[in-house]
Amino acid sequence: MSEQTNQPELEVIPKEARLSPSESKDLTVSNYLKLTAAILESIMAIPILGGFIVVTLVWIPLFVALIIHILALVFSIREKKSKLGPILGIVTSLIAWIPFVGFIMHVITAIFNWIGAFDKKHVI
Repeated sequence: MSEQTNQPELEVIPKEARLSPSESKDLTVSNYLKLTAAILESIMAIPILGGFIVVTLVWIPLFVALIIHILALVFSIREKKSKLGPILGIVTSLIAWIPFVGFIMHVITAIFNWIGAFDKKHVI
């Protein structure tokens, strides 16, 4: 006959260090859209390559980026997440056809979208 012992459950993570349910959620739709936008903006921010891609594809990447940023903004509003990356992305998509301005805007937008993609807090 086997003997059952009542051992206390081992706590690997102390209760104080555990994340609340709202903090432990996986990435949301807006996070995935911001991540997609960050990757796209980072590619378009590469000085010669980004310009070559945009010009040879007849500015279609800017239109695609605009759609992604609009969707990211809509989901960011719904999820009460940061809206700064998507707003900058919309502005960037509209003025990125200007050579050096586009490069600078792609860099700034990429940075804010990378930050927003992994942001767990509700900001701006």
